[in-house]
Amino acid sequence: MDPAKTEQPEPTVCHVVAMPYPGRSHINAMMNLCKLMASKTADILIGFVVTEEWLGFISSEPKPPAKIRFATVPNCIPSEVSRGKDFPGFMNAVNTKMEVHFEELLDRLQQPVKAIVADTHLVDYIPVYPIGPAIPYLELEEKNASIANSINGVNYLQWLDSQPPCSVLYISMGSFLSVSNAQMDEIIGVIRDSGVRSLWVSRGETGWSNDCSGDMSLVVPWCNQLKVLCHSSIGGFWTHCGWNSTLEAVFAGVPMLTYPIFWDQVPISKHIVEDWKIGWKVKKDVGVLTRREISELVKRFVDKKSDEMNAMRQRAKELQKSSRRAIAKGGSSDANLDAFIRNISEDHGH
Repeated sequence: MDPAKTEQPEPTVCHVVAMPYPGRSHINAMMNLCKLMASKTADILIGFVVTEEWLGFISSEPKPPAKIRFATVPNCIPSEVSRGKDFPGFMNAVNTKMEVHFEELLDRLQQPVKAIVADTHLVDYIPVYPIGPAIPYLELEEKNASIANSINGVNYLQWLDSQPPCSVLYISMGSFLSVSNAQMDEIIGVIRDSGVRSLWVSRGETGWSNDCSGDMSLVVPWCNQLKVLCHSSIGGFWTHCGWNSTLEAVFAGVPMLTYPIFWDQVPISKHIVEDWKIGWKVKKDVGVLTRREISELVKRFVDKKSDEMNAMRQRAKELQKSSRRAIAKGGSSDANLDAFIRNISEDHGH
């Protein structure tokens, strides 16, 4: 049989380019969205654009589906390592220096681009599609992930398995800005002395890991946050109120202690505490919370017999149901994503 006669023409592929803002939480959210898009249809190819520096950062992470391919622009902006020292300057560089390199990349692509999915933090005078939340819930279905759950020889999910239900306070201050050394000293002291079980995520630049580790606490440089938040032993989340972290906590149905540090984290904290009523604020507008103040707040927060906390946990579970309805088949988030893919696929190639 002539092989040439049996070959099938390759299907027409809808080519999409994804451009996240060059920050950890934004890259994570965009990658989650791209994975969801790739899971919806076989006839899609996604070019995921990052700086050369960021490609180096994420090259050791699990590879995305084959339909998602990385592309890079030069390191024309300040390094991620130092961007916190001059954040306004970093943002200005992103909005003034990346555009020309991104356009050059588009010109080099052989396959026509049907759509550009851009982060709203980038200057982008084109229509915006309401898609989200981009929660990495597909990862919850992954099997045989025990190696990925081990850090420095310690499997943090197994450690959580050994803890009583709703007993562990998960603490993460985000991937960018952090609290002052004085306030961190107070937080460390009260958690260590309070008897509250805790799982901490430390980015590695602080020297307090040994002060917090012990039978009641575990400190790791990284974890699969959604898996942790959905674990039955987690009773609360001390968070900086980044949007990704907030949505993941809502998805998991976990109450929050809010510690906003900067920018949109302040109004997000308000949503959690005042609007949704699924958390308490653990930060003064001015000054440093004392060890006694934090201790009293944390102990009240993990009290399983508290009517106030039980009511808060119930509200968190109700919000969780709404979140999961949105991503379920036919839910608002699922329908919006289907509509977007259908819109860009209907006439691609014309």
